[in-house]
Amino acid sequence: MRNLLPGLLLASLVVLAGCDRTATPASTAPTQTTAATAITDAYYDNSGRDDVLTGGVKMVPIHTPSGDFKVWTKRVGNNPKLKVLLLHGGPGGTHEYFEAFDSFFPAAGIEYYYYDQLGSAYSDQPDDMTPYLSIDHYVDEVEQVRQALHLDKDNFCLLGHSWGGILAIEYALKYQQHLKCLVISNMMSSIPAYNKYAHEVLMPQMDQKALKEILALEAAKKYDDPRYEELLLPFYEAHALRMPAASWPDPVVRAFAKLNKKVYVPMQGPSEMGASGILVDWDRTNDLKDITVPTLVIGAAHDTMDPKYMEKMSKLLPHGQYLFAPNGSHMAFYDDQQTYMDGLTHFLKGVETGAQ
Repeated sequence: MRNLLPGLLLASLVVLAGCDRTATPASTAPTQTTAATAITDAYYDNSGRDDVLTGGVKMVPIHTPSGDFKVWTKRVGNNPKLKVLLLHGGPGGTHEYFEAFDSFFPAAGIEYYYYDQLGSAYSDQPDDMTPYLSIDHYVDEVEQVRQALHLDKDNFCLLGHSWGGILAIEYALKYQQHLKCLVISNMMSSIPAYNKYAHEVLMPQMDQKALKEILALEAAKKYDDPRYEELLLPFYEAHALRMPAASWPDPVVRAFAKLNKKVYVPMQGPSEMGASGILVDWDRTNDLKDITVPTLVIGAAHDTMDPKYMEKMSKLLPHGQYLFAPNGSHMAFYDDQQTYMDGLTHFLKGVETGAQ
């Protein structure tokens, strides 16, 4: 009997262990899988949508005093409580450089919309852009897009990057009643302050011989001179996207290739090294106090924009927050991606749940 007990005890333990292994998956795995599947199914539910045939693409009619046009939008996902409209930079840029968001927003359950502004990429591009080169035009355009996409104060979040940040601020000041939240990404609320930062901080860090040649080419309006682009490249690699240009991600390359200079140069100026166009005197810093929706300001250490100024903006906003990307530049969602995306999704999900 003494010899049998260890064997019986061992056999019992093996049986019990085997029962435990069988019971655990049976009781928990199906529940977890079912819950995850339900969430995924809900996110990709296209019921009642009028853009299913086109994979989420909708050409939105835009009415202006100078004519009617169409602008391109594309929806990804489904979330009745959280819908983010992305405003690209430039002006005259494209939605394409936002495509990195595809790696993060679906997993977070965030519904989002790509959008090319008038004169950009897949949207109509009038031969004469002059009548549309104003903040007022683009603010009104965003409002028409909002209406067409059925976005409202219960779900509508606006994210503007660079020039898109200017547009987002202006939209909020005029149509705040339609917003649930706002994100101002890599954009200062003052162009004069932006230019001051460029001249007093960034330009002195440049090769002074190259800077002198850049300024001479700008004075001669030789913006299409290959030498001009060549001289600007080190500045862009230091402050626009901190990677060698030869290895810039494909969405960025495509976006830069399609930049509409008929929009960009008159409004911004010929480069990201400061602004000299229609926007040169724009300043809304004193009006930030009037934006009362939850607002996230995002800045980066190596940005073309002053990160300390953007932090100050977040404190002037009644419900402002600041996200700092210590390794990022103007396109921090590439060169400090995890910091940017973690902070952004945390903010948006907080707005969705009412925590922000």
